[in-house]
Amino acid sequence: MSLCSNLCDKLDENILEDLTSNVKQVQDNVLEEILTLNAETEYLRRFLQGSSDKELFKKNVPVTTYEDVKLYIDRVANGEPFDVISGKPITGFLLSSGTSGGKRKMFPRNNKYLENLKFIYYYRSLVISKHIDGLEHGKGMVFNFCTPEHTTPSGLPASAATTSFFKSDYFKNRPSFWHWSFTSPDEVILCSDNKQSLYCHLLCGIVQRDEVVKVGAAFVSILVRAITFLEKIWKEICTNIRYGRLSEWITDISCMDSVSKILGEPNPELADLIENECNQKSWEGIIPRLWPKTKFIESIATGQMAQHIPTLEFYSNKLPLISSSYVSSETMFGINMNPLCKPQDVSYTFMPNFSYLEFLLVDAGDKVEVVDLVDVKLGYHYEPLVTNHSGLLRHKIGDILQVTGFYNSAPQFRFVRRGNLVLSVHLEITTDEDLLNAVTHAKTVLESSNLMLIDFTSYACIVIFCVV
Repeated sequence: MSLCSNLCDKLDENILEDLTSNVKQVQDNVLEEILTLNAETEYLRRFLQGSSDKELFKKNVPVTTYEDVKLYIDRVANGEPFDVISGKPITGFLLSSGTSGGKRKMFPRNNKYLENLKFIYYYRSLVISKHIDGLEHGKGMVFNFCTPEHTTPSGLPASAATTSFFKSDYFKNRPSFWHWSFTSPDEVILCSDNKQSLYCHLLCGIVQRDEVVKVGAAFVSILVRAITFLEKIWKEICTNIRYGRLSEWITDISCMDSVSKILGEPNPELADLIENECNQKSWEGIIPRLWPKTKFIESIATGQMAQHIPTLEFYSNKLPLISSSYVSSETMFGINMNPLCKPQDVSYTFMPNFSYLEFLLVDAGDKVEVVDLVDVKLGYHYEPLVTNHSGLLRHKIGDILQVTGFYNSAPQFRFVRRGNLVLSVHLEITTDEDLLNAVTHAKTVLESSNLMLIDFTSYACIVIFCVV
């Protein structure tokens, strides 16, 4: 690494240290900035009459849910001026993933969201590079996708957060360093057909197998799906490589042109090697077998995604699995400063510069207790409230978190569960965490028979017994 790179890394580390050491000051500055920006919006003005006073904000602005702000968001989406809810022009809408609660929500966004996303992508890569050597000259086989977007009556697009980012200039003009170096060309990421995109991701990754140092996806479920898809189509990929010709069903013009360049000339030696590996009876450890220089896997593995960890560990020979950041459609939250920890031990250090964050104490009885980021207590459970630059005020995101420690003065949280995601039968509550623990115990029965549980779902089965 060059002297310049070392110097830049030190400067970047200093920024992280400054942010996590001055949480209260940074948070107060963020709140003042947001309240000043949105002072004249219809939504905020009815509570503060143009004031940016913190105490007045806490006294007058209520804690909100999505249903409380949906009307205002819908009005802007239907063509009313952005200052109904935001003091800064709305450039689009974000659709939540639905991975936790099951229902997709739509949130306003402006360029501040994309700037913050770029920030957290960069700093999480900085943290990872401090724990894992030899990443500078490698590439990532990362299963990035663009999901379908639609245009609202206002003319503004509505799409997933990652889709918004991949289609933005922030991604197009990204800096050149290992975290942004992929085996797949941008055309594959931007392809609207996810099946063609997934196939091309795998083909490009296999052709460049000796350059891959990281395998990744937004969620571990996507990685498991990618490997199970590879189990079905590896022979076709080998044929593509053997004869230097892309399959005819790949019809996306941009994918065809860009992937054909990577595929190159016929390579029967590589085709034979891949065929030999994929023909093995067991696919245990298939990831390091096909991509032998892989140092880690980067993907969200907390919450509902935890159910896929055993399957991924089987395919990866338990390569380090890094859940690097905690991000939502409402805001960026934090970074995993201990990336090599076990998946069940992941905690995120919350960054104070993205949004103003408050925390609602869980299980406080009839008492409603809301505290600032710097005032949370070790071991306690909280639900975050987000005030962001796009118009959300004291917004409940629905996640339940536990304080596990502090990095300087920045609290660290582990994801516990979704607050509203439970099975309830005759007043008996079962959380997603309870369900996962039960399934984990049940899997031991399958494993004794050499069977593997890939996925599961649940529903409330109510049986009425008549006692005679």
